[in-house]
Amino acid sequence: MTWGGWSIEPPMAYVAIAAILYWVGGRDYSRGGRQPLRAASFAAGLATIVLALESPLDGYADQLFWAHMLQHVLLLTVAPPLILLGRPWPRMWLALPLRSRTTIGRALASARWAAPVRAVARPLPAWLLFNAAIVGWHIPGAYNATLQSSAIHDLEHITFYATALLFWAHALAVPPLRTMLDWPRRAAFVAGAMVAGWVLALVFALARHPLYAAYAHLAHRPGGLSALADQQLAAGMMWVPGSISFTIAFIYALYRWLEPQRERAAASAMTI
Repeated sequence: MTWGGWSIEPPMAYVAIAAILYWVGGRDYSRGGRQPLRAASFAAGLATIVLALESPLDGYADQLFWAHMLQHVLLLTVAPPLILLGRPWPRMWLALPLRSRTTIGRALASARWAAPVRAVARPLPAWLLFNAAIVGWHIPGAYNATLQSSAIHDLEHITFYATALLFWAHALAVPPLRTMLDWPRRAAFVAGAMVAGWVLALVFALARHPLYAAYAHLAHRPGGLSALADQQLAAGMMWVPGSISFTIAFIYALYRWLEPQRERAAASAMTI
């Protein structure tokens, strides 16, 4: 169902359910001074998903590579950190009936479920899955398949979003989530993923011919762009907007890493 380029598709069900659970759970959640900011962050994350998947941007993604890359940037580096900064898990958990919480809790605590979840949620697997999703789905064969099948396209988006949640859970470590990474390793964790994105952007920018047949064979593109110019704009999308969240997280981790050293230096100076 569409109106002027906006649509209502299956992702809207996720957004609606998440919003309802967050709102209902918030009525019983402790109200601290930062609750409005967290709620605003969570709402902005859901709005980013809607913008990426239900707005006219989704329609342009079939015709313009750079629009498709912007869509990926929103799903990989904008929506997940905003949602995690909203600290949704306690609120959404409280929205569930007590019997459901008990059943889910027991299922998650069982060895059959807990071991695989813990294995995937560790920093190295989370980092590898995140970067493998980015690189793997941009292999020409896989990427062209997403443009030819809506089911494969949806799977791509689900993979991006799910692996991004795993990655940003360690990069941000917003309570109640935790990470085994100290601040130096967290800075390297974020920087490594950012560099991986840069390498892919360089491949797009330096290629002398269009890499994706689905875009190369289009007879017309909005704006009259050539396929190669479109691909170079896509490289810019990944290089610049795609680096913003990584850069913020890296600088923050670096600051927190150096902060204790600065405090110890100041304390030593005061004792002299």
